[in-house]
Amino acid sequence: MSPEALNSLLALLLGFAVAGALVNGYQAFVQKQPGFGLLAQEAAPKAFAAVPFLVFAAPFIIMRNTLLGRQIEGRRFEFVMMATIIAGFWSLMSGTFVLMVLETAGLFA
Repeated sequence: MSPEALNSLLALLLGFAVAGALVNGYQAFVQKQPGFGLLAQEAAPKAFAAVPFLVFAAPFIIMRNTLLGRQIEGRRFEFVMMATIIAGFWSLMSGTFVLMVLETAGLFA
């Protein structure tokens, strides 16, 4: 496996791990599942503060909603595959950002 492919795999896995940790931390703290409805809150500062959280938690939320929709509503395979690709790409990008921050901080070589 080339170093570039290994780096991309690490970024993908790290993106999903950070998303899962954020969602589970939110769920433990607030006692409800987060979703994209956080952006529709009446108080503008709360909705604005939810944006950074959702940027990194989105891959987990997308996959959770997609798999629940597949089980409950019987969504088509094509829809599930497209949502998985979107969540994977989003995870890759957020994981790349987290890796860059860790490298800048000197915590990862």
